[in-house]
Amino acid sequence: MGLPTERITVTKVFLPPVEEYGEYIRRIWANGQITNQGPLLQEFDTKVKDHLGVEYFHFVTNGTLALQIALRALDINDGEIITTPFSYVATVSSILWERCTPVFVDIEPETFCIDVNKIEEAITSKTKAILGVHVFGNPCDVEAIQSLAAKHHLKVIYDGAHAFGVTYRGKSLLGYGDISTCSFHATKLFHTIEGGAVIVNRKELSDKVDLIKQFGHKGDEHFMLGINAKASEVQAAMGLCNLKYVDEIIKARKIASNLYTELLGDSVRIPISREGVDYNYAYYPVLFKTEEQLIKKIKRLNEANIYPRRYFYPSLNKLSYLQEIQSCPVSEDIASRVACLPLYVGLSNEIIEKIARIVNEK
Repeated sequence: MGLPTERITVTKVFLPPVEEYGEYIRRIWANGQITNQGPLLQEFDTKVKDHLGVEYFHFVTNGTLALQIALRALDINDGEIITTPFSYVATVSSILWERCTPVFVDIEPETFCIDVNKIEEAITSKTKAILGVHVFGNPCDVEAIQSLAAKHHLKVIYDGAHAFGVTYRGKSLLGYGDISTCSFHATKLFHTIEGGAVIVNRKELSDKVDLIKQFGHKGDEHFMLGINAKASEVQAAMGLCNLKYVDEIIKARKIASNLYTELLGDSVRIPISREGVDYNYAYYPVLFKTEEQLIKKIKRLNEANIYPRRYFYPSLNKLSYLQEIQSCPVSEDIASRVACLPLYVGLSNEIIEKIARIVNEK
């Protein structure tokens, strides 16, 4: 088989039939409202809330703002927040942007999620919250984190950017913690072009989130400091279109992931998920034996017009603009050796076989 004629990237945006999207766009034109919590956004909020089975759902502009709103809604505007170094930079950026200090706790080598056995020793009198990340959609140890939070009177936030469609013990993974957030960026398996969500399970907290995302006022009454995180009707339209395809998308990604696993064997290692998880196949991360091997394989794949991504790299505790560099050897090691292989609806078996052959080469 020759080289792929198209550039094969780590992901490819899922687009619904243009006619279906057009129907929603015509509704926008008919009612003349494109923002400010319009009818499509309200419909989207309700349908996603019901789909996930969560108490309160807020659609916002993007996943990074969702994290910032979570911190504000929980009155966390200073102090230390325990988090993971193995995530996308938006996780730590949100903490820093809200004038808090990230305290990095190393990760579990099997799941790539924050190591709950190392959290308690990082708790100080300045600690305000634990911000865990469901890495690649794999759940943190939510029971252990909740137990620690209760013991030390801490808030729990989950960055569930990759967790849409994941259930744990029969419940949406986004239903855990004081607040969970999600990303609906175009690279995600479920997207709204740009977008994100704040998920909470208490009405008073939900009401606060609702105010924060709308400048802190309703009509002419101003209640608190807020920002503009309102998503548009155009974003909601894409979400409404894509929601009906979520199950098909996850099914297709599962088939592709299983083929990778069958073909790759023990050439690379993949993270292990916890028991009780119904996974969404958000990504297909592989861990190479050495960084040198990873770089060599990426070069070979690039030569074949295939472009995986070093995701996540670097380990966030090594960012140059942090005031203090903290050691997280497991995360630093894994970040140096991990890459996500292409995975999306429409990726052919032939391309997966080509990728696996290159990865398996001695």
